[in-house]
Amino acid sequence: MTYNPDGRPLIISDCDEVLLFMVEPFKQWLDETQDIAFHLEGNDFSNALRDKATGEPVEQKEIWRLLNGFFDTEMGRQEPIPGAVEALTALMDHADVVILTNLLDERRETRAAQLQAVGIEAKVYTNQGPKGPAIAAILEEYKPSHAIFIDDLAQHHGSAKEEVPHVTRLHLCGEPSLAPHITCGEKAGHAHARIDSWDEALPWIMSRLEEAA
Repeated sequence: MTYNPDGRPLIISDCDEVLLFMVEPFKQWLDETQDIAFHLEGNDFSNALRDKATGEPVEQKEIWRLLNGFFDTEMGRQEPIPGAVEALTALMDHADVVILTNLLDERRETRAAQLQAVGIEAKVYTNQGPKGPAIAAILEEYKPSHAIFIDDLAQHHGSAKEEVPHVTRLHLCGEPSLAPHITCGEKAGHAHARIDSWDEALPWIMSRLEEAA
């Protein structure tokens, strides 16, 4: 797909660890209610969850059950990343803004309501797996003059680069306990920049929009 010069710019943003904290409230919930300790070493999420009594890693299928349990009942624990609400509000004056989140489709309305509750009024798209194809579908729907994709995981920037290489890609992880451990999309060659603070990301995004105008 090519850009439409008569269209409006489009921001496609992830949610967890970009707009809302997720790992820390998930960690607190595990500790308080599940007798599971969460300690991330490197970027291996699968070994971060351990049974408090035995110290043994939690099985992969159990991790998925716990994640689903968290999103079923605990999304109210998630608070905004500093500056995220203000940044998206500012960007909406210059571009359309949508949210692309890797949750089951049945949670789309819950996620939209969760974001509305903290002041983010934006259309939500749910996705499972790599995000490149979903971004391509959103571009086809909106036909923007330019698009910027924001996500905290390098693999999604890699998928975007493969499927829609003309999209500007910003790697942003707003969770300080997670950011040092994850693969950097910019260093991997998948993202155009890596910025983990909205105070710095907003002017960078505005500059990209101005350059594309």
